[in-house]
Amino acid sequence: MNILIKEAYGNTFEEKLIDEIEAVSSIVDFNEGDQLIQIGEYIRRMPLLLSGAIKVLREDRDEGELFLYFLERGDTCAMTLACCMGDTQSEIRAVAENSGSVAMIPVNKMEEWLGKYKSWRNFVFSSYNKRLSEMLNAIDNLAFMNMDERLTNYLLEKSKINNTKTIEKTHQEIAYELNTSRVVVSRLLKALENQGKIRLHRNSIVMLQ
Repeated sequence: MNILIKEAYGNTFEEKLIDEIEAVSSIVDFNEGDQLIQIGEYIRRMPLLLSGAIKVLREDRDEGELFLYFLERGDTCAMTLACCMGDTQSEIRAVAENSGSVAMIPVNKMEEWLGKYKSWRNFVFSSYNKRLSEMLNAIDNLAFMNMDERLTNYLLEKSKINNTKTIEKTHQEIAYELNTSRVVVSRLLKALENQGKIRLHRNSIVMLQ
C-alpha cells in the first residue's frame, strides 16, 4: 500500500476504499510554483492531496488573481469535484505552494464510490462545506476587512501552511495574490515592521509574533 495514501487518508476512509484508491490512482509529484490546474481546463481526474500545500486562485475581470484558500494534506478541492462531476471547465487556478504529491482519481470512480462507501460520501460533502466556508471568508475579507487586516491574515496563513516564520515572497507577488498594488503592500508591510510584528528583508519577510 502506498504509505502516503495511508498516512493522509487512513483516518478518513475504510481500508477497502484505501485499497481501491491505491489500485486506480496515479501519483503525481509537484514542486513549488507548479501550475496544477489552469482556468478553462477540463478536469478529468480528482486530486487527493497526499503531501505539500496548494493555493487556489480565482481570476478577476482585469486578469488579476484573488487568493481563495489553501489545500493541505488530506484535502481535495470542491471546485475541482464540481468540474469533474459536471464535465465543466475549471474556474480556478491551482498552484503548488510547496513541493508535494497528489493521488489522481478517475471521474468514474468518484461517482461509483458515492454509492459504495459512506466515508467517501461524507468526505465529499464535508469538502464542499469546508471550501464553501473558506470562499465565504474570502468574500468577507474583500467586503469587510481593511487591506492591512487582509495582509496580516495572508502572512499568518502563509507562515502556518509552510511551517516557517520566514515568508519568501516579494512585495509584488504578495500584491498580485491580494489583488492590490505593490505600493500599498510595501507601505503596509513597513507599518507592520514599525509595530514590531515583522522584519523585512530583500524578497522575504520574517514573522516576529
